[in-house]
Amino acid sequence: MAEISRRKRIWGWNFFDWASQPYHTLLVTFVFGPYFAGVAAEYFMASGLAEPTADARAQAVWSLCLAVSGLVIGFGAPLIGAMADISGNRMRWIVAFCAMYVVGAWGLWVLTPDGGNMWVSLLAFGIGFVGAEYALIFINSQLPDLGTPEEVGEISGSAFAFGYLGGLVALVIALALFVEQPNGRTLVGLAPVLGLDAAANEGTRAIGPLTAIWFALFMVPYFLWFREAPRPRGQASFAAALRQVLGSIAGLRHRLSLASYLGSSMFYRDALNGLYGFGGVYARLVLDWELTAIGIFGIVALISSALFSWLGGKADSRMGPKPIIIGSILILMAVCIVIVGMSRDQLFGIPLAPGSTLPDAIFFGCGVLIGGMGGVLQSASRSLMSRHTDPAHPTENFGLYGLSGRATAFIAPSLIGLTTAATESARIGVAPVIALFALGLFLLAWVKAEGDQTT
Repeated sequence: MAEISRRKRIWGWNFFDWASQPYHTLLVTFVFGPYFAGVAAEYFMASGLAEPTADARAQAVWSLCLAVSGLVIGFGAPLIGAMADISGNRMRWIVAFCAMYVVGAWGLWVLTPDGGNMWVSLLAFGIGFVGAEYALIFINSQLPDLGTPEEVGEISGSAFAFGYLGGLVALVIALALFVEQPNGRTLVGLAPVLGLDAAANEGTRAIGPLTAIWFALFMVPYFLWFREAPRPRGQASFAAALRQVLGSIAGLRHRLSLASYLGSSMFYRDALNGLYGFGGVYARLVLDWELTAIGIFGIVALISSALFSWLGGKADSRMGPKPIIIGSILILMAVCIVIVGMSRDQLFGIPLAPGSTLPDAIFFGCGVLIGGMGGVLQSASRSLMSRHTDPAHPTENFGLYGLSGRATAFIAPSLIGLTTAATESARIGVAPVIALFALGLFLLAWVKAEGDQTT
């Protein structure tokens, strides 16, 4: 078999981002999340709740799903990573998690407009989400093998940009051919393809199977082109993995930079996931946007995500990831303040004229910055983590990174859910993410910009 070039290996690795991004784009943020929120709100109103209370209940249920999924991801990630490092074979784990992604995404078809199978659809979403995030941990752990510390920032940024382009193409296909508007037509005026019944929201429900097919198709280049460097193989066991993880956690007291970075990213990535998970829900419940309007919003956000991620990767290769992370957090905090201070009829307490489109324009601008700076933040974070990664235990280390991003992943959804329930306002419910961003920014003070790979 001909040797696979480094360039082709990198492109194969990039295709994971292209293949997997629709789970976040179509399912978490722009289509299924808002669709679920609308269906759940109608379901709760049908049970006798007033509309504001039903909206808050729907957002709280969605937050619970994200929180539970995050806990499973966070606490399982380092153990699974350690077992993979011990066994010396990461690819078979990736295949298993890819299968979870496909099964979970396909299962979202069952959510009917009357709320039937609502809880089954949440379970399917959680299975797919866990599979997607576990697979990502393994993919991230392969980044240090692709280049020098100075190169991985640009590699990471380019991969994120490529992934966002994939999400953009998938979203355009979904809006043009599947997702129905209230008039039963898609964004371009067509009936949903394949004879799907618009009255039963089959076009929107088909986004789950579409995401599954997309992922299975575009993972092919990854499996064909990416090859791992040979690694020592051993007999993996839960006990051995647990000992290794506990030893690594205990060793953090000697690695202040890594410990501080894991703590920092724990808070600011939780805040970012909160924004991603509730951006579309906010547009649906606070601004009363239809799914197609949210989809157009998503297209704008994804274009900015791809562009900013690519530019951020270039900047990372010149400045290093830490200043990129700091700047991104500050901008995202400002965006959150605007979102919390705005509703359909007022802006920071100043009444707006009836029917004003100013909130829509402002939220579109916020979407550009959330998408753009969120992409930059994730890319630079992966780059900075690679500078703190022990070459002997990359998957375990990125498992700890996954733990830091998910062990407290219940915090943002839970705080959003509790604040929403207490205030009965989906708008004010987003406020806790500001504090989480601030905590992450504070802990960055102890993180070395050049990283720390001391074992």
